[in-house]
Amino acid sequence: MLQRLQHLLGIEDLTREQISFILDQAKPFQEFHRHPLKKLATLRGKTVALAFFENSTRTRISFATAAARLGADTMNLQAESSSLKKGESLLDTVWTLEAMRPDGIVIRHSSSGAPEFIAQRLGIPVVNAGDGTHEHPTQALLDALTVRDRKNTLDGLHVTILGDILHSRVARSNIHLLSKFGAHITLCGPAMWVPRELESLAPNVRRVSHIDEALDGADVIIVLRVQTERMHEPALAPEEYILQFQLTPERLRLAGKDALVLHPGPMIRGLEIDPSVADGPQSCVLDQVTNGLAIRMALLYHLVGGAASEPASGPGMAGKDK
Repeated sequence: MLQRLQHLLGIEDLTREQISFILDQAKPFQEFHRHPLKKLATLRGKTVALAFFENSTRTRISFATAAARLGADTMNLQAESSSLKKGESLLDTVWTLEAMRPDGIVIRHSSSGAPEFIAQRLGIPVVNAGDGTHEHPTQALLDALTVRDRKNTLDGLHVTILGDILHSRVARSNIHLLSKFGAHITLCGPAMWVPRELESLAPNVRRVSHIDEALDGADVIIVLRVQTERMHEPALAPEEYILQFQLTPERLRLAGKDALVLHPGPMIRGLEIDPSVADGPQSCVLDQVTNGLAIRMALLYHLVGGAASEPASGPGMAGKDK
């Protein structure tokens, strides 16, 4: 039996076995989403605090839905309405939340390390929903679940990550996770967004400057969202990015018909990805959304519900009252 996780703060410090355990825990919840009645009593009487100090729609809704489907109540703190706008410190805000006696906190923050800072000071499970440019662990886990479902393995895959890798917590978490399964990872994007030091994040990571080289032989392609506000230099004009780095049907053929296309969303159609690729048969975008719910339900079940450190055998076990 694996040692219990107390928090989920990142992927870098997890073992391959811990990652596989979380993915296995998510399988019953994938099946559960196919049922007509999507409500369990597993976390009945529990409360999950959603502390989003950075704007979010997809991740916040996914965690809120995951908690609700497990029967938990939620309390919400969002950036636009938080007391941080009035000068209150992060720690004072979270202590206020803790005084309301939640059973776990899901936190997104613009400062790298904020979830770990909170976890060291509170006595309840903390889940990192994205911190600065550091990590986005649940995104990497849902991506891994999506790939494993389609490829039946995570071992030894050739993975290409396209776009603004320097500022991407999604890229970092995926690099940490996939490298633990022996992946060969190729990074490609504008030179200032793919600095040399990224090669030191994990074994078997390389940088290339041309998208055709990056896509050749890829099993999995992760397209990152491009933040248009960073396109302030002439070399990064949108039309130049489209010309050099957009994933088009023609470029996708270099990877082959079995290559998977992932995107963490929200995507800018026509900029980082061609709409026909985003909606094509190789796209896993909608599977990622569904699998995000399964991963987040599994994590809340394990961390907040106190589930045993062994995979659940099916939706029935996941649904038993605590």
